[in-house]
Amino acid sequence: METAGRHTEALSVNPDFVKKILIDFIRDEIHNVGFRKGIVGLSGGVDSAVALFLAAAALGKENVLAVLMPYRTSSPESLSDARLAAAEAGVATEIVEITPMVDAYLTPLSITEKIRAGNVMARQRMIVLYDISSRDNALVIGTSNKTEILLGYGTLFGDLACAINPLGDLYKTQVWQLAEALSVPRTIIGKKPSADLWEGQTDEGEFGFSYQNADQLLFQMVDERRTDAELRDLGHAADFIAKVRNMVQTNQFKRRPPLIAKVSNRTFNVDFRYARDWGT
Repeated sequence: METAGRHTEALSVNPDFVKKILIDFIRDEIHNVGFRKGIVGLSGGVDSAVALFLAAAALGKENVLAVLMPYRTSSPESLSDARLAAAEAGVATEIVEITPMVDAYLTPLSITEKIRAGNVMARQRMIVLYDISSRDNALVIGTSNKTEILLGYGTLFGDLACAINPLGDLYKTQVWQLAEALSVPRTIIGKKPSADLWEGQTDEGEFGFSYQNADQLLFQMVDERRTDAELRDLGHAADFIAKVRNMVQTNQFKRRPPLIAKVSNRTFNVDFRYARDWGT
C-alpha cells in the first residue's frame, strides 16, 4: 500500500480562480516582452490540452498555434486526440513528422535504448517548436505540471523547455480538475497519462505508483513540509516516501538554470536575479 488516501481535499482547487490567474499570467507575460502569439506542442494528453485552452483564452484563438509532432511509434490515438483538442479550442494546427529527423540520428549510431531514444524525440520536438517560434514571432508555452517537475519526469531541454509555463505550480490531479472546468474533451481527460515515447508506455507504469498517491504525498512533503515520521503517520508507506523523496532530491538539477561559476560582483542567478533585465 502506498498511502491510506486521506487528505485529498487539500489538493482541490477553485477552477474559476485558477483559470483567471493562468489566463492573466499567459497574456501578461507574453505581452510584457513584446509578443502577441503563443505556440503549444500538442501531444494529445491532458496537460498540453489544458495549456492550449488557456492560451486560446488568453491570447485569442487566432494568436495560438498547436503543433503536432508524431514519431513513427506514436499512438494513432495521440494524434486524433490532439486534433480533437485543437478543434475544440478553435486554434490552427501544424503537423511536423519528426521520424526522419530522429532516425537520422538514432539509426547511424544504433541507438535502441528507450530512454535515450525518448530523450532525442523530446529534444527534437523542442527544436521544431523553437524554430516555428522564430518563424512566427511567437513564444513557446510549456506544458509540464508540478508533479512531473518535482519527480524529474521530463527531458532537460526537451519537454521541460519553454518561455513560460502556466501549469508548473499545479499537481497532475489539479490539472485534471482544471481540464474539467475548461471543458477539455472527456476522451483526453480520461486516458492514461503517457509521454507516448514507445508503444504501451505510461507515466504511472514507469513510476510504479499513481499520480493520485504521488500528489497526496508530494503536497504533504513539499507544500506542508512534513517530516518522514509525520508522513508515515498520515498513512504513507516508508518505502514509498523514500522513493519519492529520492526522486525529488536527485532531480533538483532539472529545476534550476545552469550553474554559473561566480567570479565577479554580480552573477546571473546568484546576486543578479531581477525579474526583468532592464536597468541596473
